[in-house]
Amino acid sequence: MRKWLMAVGCAAILAVPGAHAQTGTSTWQIDPVHSNAQFSVRHFGISNVQGEFTRLSGTVQLDEHDISKSSVTASIDVTSIDTRSTKRDDDLKSAKFFDVANFPTMTFQSTKIWATGEGTAKMTGNLTMHGVTKEVTFDVGGPTAAVEVMHGTRRGASATAKIKRQDFGVSADSGMVGDEVTITLDIEMVKQ
Repeated sequence: MRKWLMAVGCAAILAVPGAHAQTGTSTWQIDPVHSNAQFSVRHFGISNVQGEFTRLSGTVQLDEHDISKSSVTASIDVTSIDTRSTKRDDDLKSAKFFDVANFPTMTFQSTKIWATGEGTAKMTGNLTMHGVTKEVTFDVGGPTAAVEVMHGTRRGASATAKIKRQDFGVSADSGMVGDEVTITLDIEMVKQ
């Protein structure tokens, strides 16, 4: 009788999803409607000007048990830049800055992710902008716990990094526009 109860108990535990360690990764798509890629840069050294890219996409391969086995691939449509000033946006799209006619897309591919604490991590990868690829490290918050909403499973994450725009060949108006740019990503992901 005791062996039978133990066998039934083991079978019940194995039948419950999540009751045992799962292996492998799950695939999540970045939801462009609920995600955001922002930047901030000094203007004349006296204030910060913010902007965002309104069109982005990407995929996250997430291993909840070992974050180091996760990866991120993302793409930003540089023509979607919005700084709340059409004149400034047109200038930033020109050959002086982003040169969107030749480099319409910015991409990121992670190469290493590691946990730094409970719910925090660092993510290093290759950022390609303006035809130049450089290694960048983001400080990551999340991912959040998964929630079942809007006919799917969703979770979020945020990431920040600082880059030097001149490293990417974007060097116009150095007296007016600062070299250091802060990038902030707020991402909502949908499980595939």
